[in-house]
Amino acid sequence: MRIVMMTAGSRGDVAPYTGLGSGLVRAGHEVTLATHAVFEPLVAGSGVRFHPLPVDPRAELHSERGRRLHEAKTGAGKLVRLVSMAREAADELTAALVDVSREADVLLVGGALGPLGYAIADGLSLPALGLHLQPLHPTGEFPAPILGTRPLGTVGNRLSGRAVTTSVELVFAGSVRSLRRHGLTAVGRSRGRRARPVLHGYSELVVPRPRDWPAELEVAGYWWPHETGRLPPELEDFLAAGPRPVFVGLGSATVPDPERVSREIVAALRAVGVRGVIQRGWAGLDAESDDILTVDEVPHSLLFPRTAAVVHHAGAGTTGAVLRAGVPTVPVPVQFDAAFWASRLTALGTAPGVVPLRRFTSAALAAALRRAVSDDSHRVRARALADRLAAEDGIAPVLAALDRLTR
Repeated sequence: MRIVMMTAGSRGDVAPYTGLGSGLVRAGHEVTLATHAVFEPLVAGSGVRFHPLPVDPRAELHSERGRRLHEAKTGAGKLVRLVSMAREAADELTAALVDVSREADVLLVGGALGPLGYAIADGLSLPALGLHLQPLHPTGEFPAPILGTRPLGTVGNRLSGRAVTTSVELVFAGSVRSLRRHGLTAVGRSRGRRARPVLHGYSELVVPRPRDWPAELEVAGYWWPHETGRLPPELEDFLAAGPRPVFVGLGSATVPDPERVSREIVAALRAVGVRGVIQRGWAGLDAESDDILTVDEVPHSLLFPRTAAVVHHAGAGTTGAVLRAGVPTVPVPVQFDAAFWASRLTALGTAPGVVPLRRFTSAALAAALRRAVSDDSHRVRARALADRLAAEDGIAPVLAALDRLTR
């Protein structure tokens, strides 16, 4: 079967699909991943084909529009500005997505591209399956992850989810209408909203499936990224030269003042008396000394298990990687759904607390980090959860859903 997976966004919105795609290839399918050209190296050696999409998400976040995201103080404010950014990018993506989809037997649509991917599938009379990395569908059990974690009550929680769903539809409304120019029939709003099967790439051990979700929404388990190779020699030497370090990285999140954040990180590491590995990431963090090493992208699956703790931006992908590694963590949520994942880590007992970027100081980070590395309960809970996650298979439910979809 010729499968096209499509997704857009940051590295964390792409990497899980490389592992899922590799699993589908091993099951005998021909798989193409359609996403931003900058992420092509992620599929190397996976057996997954690659189709480049325009738009560089890192450049977008560092643009004037991207910097304005930090000016918004609430989740709703960030959502409004994100919608404005995404609408412009959506038009650039449309032609490339239609082009690659013409070669498919089935489309697997990442949550960020939902309305447009489904419209393309309908226009080409192809079956489609949703692949989400976050619980995007409205529920009364918790508010929409992108809007924060403050409970709004059953009705309010559900309304917040619908507000986000409507916002995503607005992002792609113009692109869906433009499908006529590509020889496809534009899909009306009611048809585009019909029930579709969706699988979620995280574990019910981390986010239990909401009881009010319809039957077509499944939680499959994690799709671990395809990662190969070795750690850089200088990092191997650093790891061997002393006690386990603390990893600090903000992934694809950006910050207004990376130099200040880097200084605060160094001060916190020194206050706790631990060595550190700092990842530059899209924020541009940087610090060097005998007890601190700055690195670029490295495989989380190879590094995290060898650390004393992980300080991270609480993106969905990095959160999964930390849980897989079985080490304590300190989440530093920056934007979008990060506060949601950070709250799950504290609820699970693998994190002693949260240090939001807006309250980020060396003292706050040091206090949380000291608890993470000195209180064995966090390590014990993290290890126990990692063992349970290792027994799950997130790919099998996708294969079963594909069989049902195309039977």
